[in-house]
Amino acid sequence: MSIFMNFLRTVWVVLRKDLQVWVRQPATMAATFLPPLGFLLVQALTAVAVGRSPVALVTLDHGPKGVQMQQIFHQADVFRITDTSPEQALKLFNGIQVVAIITIPADFTQRVEAHETSPVDVRVNNLNLDFTNDIRRSVPDAITQFYQAQGESSAIKVTMQAHNLRAQDVQLFQYSVLPTLILLLMISSLVNGGLATAREWETRTVKELLMAPVGRGAIITGKVLAGFATSMLLGVVVFLLCYLLGWVQPVGIYWLTTLLTMALVALLGSGLGVAIGAALQRIQPVIAIGINVSLYLFFLAGGVGVLAFEPQWLQNIAAFIPLTYGRHALEMAVFYSSSDLFGRDMLILVACALAALLLGTLSMRRGIAH
Repeated sequence: MSIFMNFLRTVWVVLRKDLQVWVRQPATMAATFLPPLGFLLVQALTAVAVGRSPVALVTLDHGPKGVQMQQIFHQADVFRITDTSPEQALKLFNGIQVVAIITIPADFTQRVEAHETSPVDVRVNNLNLDFTNDIRRSVPDAITQFYQAQGESSAIKVTMQAHNLRAQDVQLFQYSVLPTLILLLMISSLVNGGLATAREWETRTVKELLMAPVGRGAIITGKVLAGFATSMLLGVVVFLLCYLLGWVQPVGIYWLTTLLTMALVALLGSGLGVAIGAALQRIQPVIAIGINVSLYLFFLAGGVGVLAFEPQWLQNIAAFIPLTYGRHALEMAVFYSSSDLFGRDMLILVACALAALLLGTLSMRRGIAH
């Protein structure tokens, strides 16, 4: 019992010392926060830019059918619409402030009621295929909704039935929050675990550790737990902030699965960080390599898109990246309240975390031995 208590006491002393050093190092905290926040900002700007296409809507018919068509375009939830005149619409179009001009003709109501062809004019700037295809798909869909709304009086009988595969819609920006959280956890745990280890060699305090009458296993455990504790603290704070902002909404038991997934990712990064710190034994290289390793793992796990729609070669690589499974587990728990493939994700994360801890232990022991 006394041996075990001495082990715990040593672990706590090492952990507390590293946490105190971390609090006094704002540059380290900045290096942890800035890359994920930069990606989150980029994702936010991208979502604003491509989430809804900017469109000028010119309604020349103010009859009942023209107004109804105008309302359907507004309710389509795929456009950022500016209602305007033909002249102003052309000015916006030429100034590349809108991607398209949609014009409802002046005789639209008359033609629809007479069951005559009444074309809705669409002028598209095809400077970007993503915008262009959005318009090409969305305008016919809006027109289809218009004919469905006419009921039995419609010249074209349309019946639409939509069944959502998932219980809720997830906005593009919301979808990017969880991969960014994974990146934050990975950078924080890897960099902080690496710095806590490399600092012992750079400041020569490793000699004091070697001369202390304590087990080396306790020292290594304290280093790993220091990286884990700082990254989990940051991760939980950021996650709660996202929850308060309404970006993530886990419910019930899925709070626990979310925290478990975050903990395993943090443990994985901390083990790798200790391994890198013991191998390099210098602070500056640890920061550079730690951030770059995290970024590469983030990208290879499909961090900037929907992995299922990425190129096949990237999907094949992602299958061997543990962050892929952490991301999947978080998405299922947070967005869809689902435990789909939860066992697989946890098994892989646990195995990878244990492997990282073993690698960190071996690297630290080897560094101490030399």
